[in-house]
Amino acid sequence: MTGLTASHPGPDVAAWPTTADGCRLDDLRAVVEPPTGIASPTASDRAGDIPVYDGERLRSAVGSGPDRERAVQRELAENLLRGPGIVVIRSAVETAAVDRVSDAFRRIIELERETGLGGGDHYARPGANDRVWNALEKLAVADADAFIDYYRSDMIALAAEAWLGPDYQMSSQVNVVNPGGEAQRPHRDYHLGFMTEEEAARYPPHAHLLSPVLTLQGAVAHGDMGVESGPTKLLPHSQRYGPGYLAWRRPEFIDYFEANCVQLPLASGDGVFFNPAVFHAAGTNRTADVRRMANLLQISSSMGRAMERIDRRRMSLCLYPALQARLAAGLDRADADRVVAASAEGYPFPADLDVDQPVNGLRPPSQADRVRTALTEGWSLARLAEDLPPGPAR
Repeated sequence: MTGLTASHPGPDVAAWPTTADGCRLDDLRAVVEPPTGIASPTASDRAGDIPVYDGERLRSAVGSGPDRERAVQRELAENLLRGPGIVVIRSAVETAAVDRVSDAFRRIIELERETGLGGGDHYARPGANDRVWNALEKLAVADADAFIDYYRSDMIALAAEAWLGPDYQMSSQVNVVNPGGEAQRPHRDYHLGFMTEEEAARYPPHAHLLSPVLTLQGAVAHGDMGVESGPTKLLPHSQRYGPGYLAWRRPEFIDYFEANCVQLPLASGDGVFFNPAVFHAAGTNRTADVRRMANLLQISSSMGRAMERIDRRRMSLCLYPALQARLAAGLDRADADRVVAASAEGYPFPADLDVDQPVNGLRPPSQADRVRTALTEGWSLARLAEDLPPGPAR
């Protein structure tokens, strides 16, 4: 089993399956079911194996000096890496700030409904919920003071720095599961979680270990969330199953998730933070009148950046006519695809998800995807220029 766990650096990845068909439920159970015994001396409570922290107690602990702050960060990180993969922080954001931001989010949702911009979801049936993409920027524009009162939260910063270190990059999406809204499918998250099985399988096993440590998932409750309202379902310890990015769509893994996941009731302002490799899903809202709102935080490491700022759209448009001519003259298509890989942006994120909503898939097409399609279908340069978005900001 040591070959299938991601619980420590340098596991024997040679033992991992290379396709989803090779994933075995017993291997997941072997890493999920035994307790890990991670010490959490600063926690005030536990929900099963998940440590629950009181915000005020945490503030007091980290205020005791830099050594104590580092010890708390290590404690949180150990739980996210080798423990259940999940921590809860009560009163992570002040209630008054949450209420004001909730009002701003509701105004944004209504405006987007009126303008037809309302966001779809990666993993839920269309119409099951309301989604606001890029809620971070939209909130800053709509109500700067509310943004300041919300994101000055020391508990959000503590969790982010514990997992990612300094200079992290924040993004946020609002998810409202309406009464009767059905649960999402269980899944893992960004980066590899937004790929198909075939796409994820092309990445070497060590990349499957790298992806989860580059981002942190968080959710702040905007209103009290009883279990009946459908708070996020989580499978503790599942981040420790290394091949999970290949396995999470398999029916037997989904059934196991549904039988063994936990849901944590949250009060308004509470935050739950988890390793993106934890199997999870928004729950079904079984209430008749609760619109369960959560601010989903997708926090990224500062290190996932290219060294140089390159205008890859400009490169692609300059190269495209030459590539078309060389293909017509007999250039092998595999060679052309390698040129595209060296010039166009191969990864679609960060994206404008109001424009390129990944509703029919887990991610929008990248620059490289569009250039390859253009070469296949014989687009004109003018059509490619109209279709090709700028690359991600660097």
